[in-house]
Amino acid sequence: MASFPEVSNGSSVYGPGTKMPLPRAGYITLSVIMALASVTSVVLNTTVIAVTLRHKQLRQPLNFALVNLAVADLGTTLTGGLPSVVTNAMGSYIMGRVGCVLEGFCVALFGITALCTVALIAVERLFVVCKPLGTITFQSRHAAGGLALCWLWSLIWNTPPLLGWGSYQLEGVGTSCGPDWQGRDLKNMSYIICYFSLCFAVPFAIIVISYTWLLYTLRQVAKVGGGAAARAESKVAWMVVMMVLAFLVSWLPYAALALTVVFNPEVQMSALVKVVPIYMAKSSTVYNPMIYIFMNKQFQRFAVPFLTCGKYPWPSEDDASELQTVVSPVNKISPE
Repeated sequence: MASFPEVSNGSSVYGPGTKMPLPRAGYITLSVIMALASVTSVVLNTTVIAVTLRHKQLRQPLNFALVNLAVADLGTTLTGGLPSVVTNAMGSYIMGRVGCVLEGFCVALFGITALCTVALIAVERLFVVCKPLGTITFQSRHAAGGLALCWLWSLIWNTPPLLGWGSYQLEGVGTSCGPDWQGRDLKNMSYIICYFSLCFAVPFAIIVISYTWLLYTLRQVAKVGGGAAARAESKVAWMVVMMVLAFLVSWLPYAALALTVVFNPEVQMSALVKVVPIYMAKSSTVYNPMIYIFMNKQFQRFAVPFLTCGKYPWPSEDDASELQTVVSPVNKISPE
């Protein structure tokens, strides 16, 4: 598959007579979709940050990662989602070579940070519920260390294209930029393989292992605790399925597309096949806050009234048994 031409310093990469990957209506449709997704993302993620700043009850170590996820998703939207609204409306990339590199780096930096934060949330829940380190209590320094690691890991693996190993180029239908997974240069190919192995496969493995361990522990608790614990376990299991599916829906198509092109450069794909995975990855900025924040009872009690001008549309319910099962450490599970 031929790659798109590199972004020049001109206003567009498509000259007169060049066949556009999509008809004009296709670009307008993408622009409208990204506008809706971007506005929704800004509202939801800004809400998470705002209610955390307003309410001291939310500023706890276990919530640091949730706020960091909102910050990273908001960064992805501002540096990638909103610019794509404009470029798709124009029908071409208009920000030049420097703009392409800047967009590609920022979107990748925020995107991988968000992805790593999702894995961090899984690890934190595992440590709090299952207590694999015994009596060590999860504290602010542990949460801060985890967040620093997320940002550092993302920075380490998104900086090489700025230094010559890999590059940032046009992707999809030529209206957004990202890591160059279409280039045939050996440096690009080796970088993309390492990039997706360490920034996609590793977080996914961490998520699967952590949540599998957590669900096994809750299943053992349910056997001992009876109906209330079993109901809580069922609810947590459903949330875990949602989280894993959201992760896969966001990132698996994009990773599969990039690696398919790397290992089979002659493959022919339609414009739709090339563009859908890219925008699916960007859509994670919308349903990440929905799954991780608004399904979180503690955040929900503050965020929903914030969005509805002080009104809470759902009746309150007693979540004590659920919270006890999900958040409290499990020190010992008896066989009977």
